[in-house]
Amino acid sequence: MAFCYLGLGTNLGDKEQNLNNAIISVALEIGEVLSQSSFYASESWGFQSENEFLNAVVLVNTTLSPFDLLEKTQKIERELGRAEKSSVGYADRLIDIDILLYDQLVIDQPTLKIPHPHIAERDFVYIPLAEIAPDVIHPLLGTRIAEFLNQ
Repeated sequence: MAFCYLGLGTNLGDKEQNLNNAIISVALEIGEVLSQSSFYASESWGFQSENEFLNAVVLVNTTLSPFDLLEKTQKIERELGRAEKSSVGYADRLIDIDILLYDQLVIDQPTLKIPHPHIAERDFVYIPLAEIAPDVIHPLLGTRIAEFLNQ
């Protein structure tokens, strides 16, 4: 079993329902959801959009390997109506599921990077992550997640 933190985001449609549907799908297809952050509103990051985002983080206990987890999160995104990810940049989306942390594992492959490379830069990620995992240590930076709140 492994503990993984997943970042969830949406900026189209019924955003609360999109996040709730994603959490249900994660529980059914990935593993037990042990903890869930509050929902946080945020502006778009990396592109311009008139649509505000709603974000959350969940802690999941899973038996999936990191690469199987990636496949499963992408499958859930498609099932919940996510269009293919843009190769040109960021765009509006019904749902986005990012693997933030997987135990203390470090993976740096073209298709999968763990920990997620932008955790410390994105307040819509580190604020909900700090809510449910303030004392978890970022495996590359060696700092507690709560310390990102003070940067």
